[in-house]
Amino acid sequence: MEKKFFERPIIKRLNAGMPSKFGMHSFVEPLTEIDKNPVKELIAEHGSPLYVLSEKTLRKTYRDAYNIFSTRYPRVQFAWSYKTNYLSAVCNVFHQEGAWAEVVSGFEYEKALQNGIPGSQIIFNGPDKREEDLKLAIQNDSFIHIDHFDELYMLLRLVEKGVGTPKVAIRVNMDTGIYPRWDRFGFNYENGEAWEALNRILLSDKMDLVGLHTHIGTYILTPEAYRLAASKLAALSTGIARKYGKVIQYIDLGGGFASKNTLKGAYVPGTDAAPSFEDYADAVSSALIKSEIKPENLPILVLETGRALVDDAGYLLGTVLANKRLADGRRATIADIGVNLLFTSFWYQHEVLPAQEVSQNTEDTTLYGPLCMNIDVIREAIDFPLMKKDDHLVIKRIGAYNMTQWMQFISYRPRVVMIDESGKVHVIREREDIEHLTRLEKVPDHLKQGDGRKK
Repeated sequence: MEKKFFERPIIKRLNAGMPSKFGMHSFVEPLTEIDKNPVKELIAEHGSPLYVLSEKTLRKTYRDAYNIFSTRYPRVQFAWSYKTNYLSAVCNVFHQEGAWAEVVSGFEYEKALQNGIPGSQIIFNGPDKREEDLKLAIQNDSFIHIDHFDELYMLLRLVEKGVGTPKVAIRVNMDTGIYPRWDRFGFNYENGEAWEALNRILLSDKMDLVGLHTHIGTYILTPEAYRLAASKLAALSTGIARKYGKVIQYIDLGGGFASKNTLKGAYVPGTDAAPSFEDYADAVSSALIKSEIKPENLPILVLETGRALVDDAGYLLGTVLANKRLADGRRATIADIGVNLLFTSFWYQHEVLPAQEVSQNTEDTTLYGPLCMNIDVIREAIDFPLMKKDDHLVIKRIGAYNMTQWMQFISYRPRVVMIDESGKVHVIREREDIEHLTRLEKVPDHLKQGDGRKK
């Protein structure tokens, strides 16, 4: 007969919390499989830690969002935000669904071209556009969103050199009631700077002004902010039509829709706090339809949604390395997932679940990563069951930013897999190794092994 695992008795302090309609339920339900693939088997085959992406969830989320907006507004175009997750497999799922590419650097622009996206379906944002980047974007007929006057003047110089006529929009920052206000990107609406940029562009007659863009922030929990943003851009559009007889082709409201992750310090979980796509779509479509833009001139509504489309599709699988007691008696569990792999742990209280059956007894636990740094904390405090060494755990909703802002630090970055709609597992990025990390290094002859060592 197999010997049962011993659980030492504990005295647990009862902390007042927010009971659900079922009372103070604290049992943690394990997550043992993802799209019918057992977590244990995924780790056994691909190693730990392991990023897992669900293609089925990616496609469903995109289709739901697109259908919600397109049933409320007649002309909608999504553009996938490359900075959110620029793994080619992820980008191509969204491109197959009809999304354009939205990029913010020369590197991301090259990545979009490499993925087969025509230049006429690439939106080029960001404050860091080098002259060679702008030249390539002009030649490829891409949409260039001007961020500052220096960029505007650089474009005019390129036109004078005969590069071509750029298709441009201006980025507009504005007061939508969001704090802190994102006023570092683009031209301000309230102080007239946006109109100054528009006047300079249209009076120069050297660029084709086709759009207006704003990005009001990130993880925006109030759809009203988007209604205000859409109204202000619509007012600019009608002003341009009156003064110059120019019809704006599109209004781009950027990204910033919230995912269902819970922000640190939030009183309500993200699953309850985050607005739905319906909430955002109602606010935006209502503002544009009620504006003074003539019905025959309604612009295309461009959305650069990233986080809300990809977060739910991502999982990070890991393994328990050890358990210990902190000086104050609290339990600490150390896993092989560090903040270098889960950058969003700095602002989210990620949902962490065991990947196998566990005890119903839970305890206040701090979940640490494996790095030799005191800031390597995945969850400062979580009511969690006892996990044994070599047990597995799953962190949910990690699809956004963690595979672009990850760092190679102390350990190799792990493999990334995608589970397709039929349940088949595909490797979409290999685990790093020593050759991958050192192939760009160059060592001077006098520092090569064996040279210059003290005898």
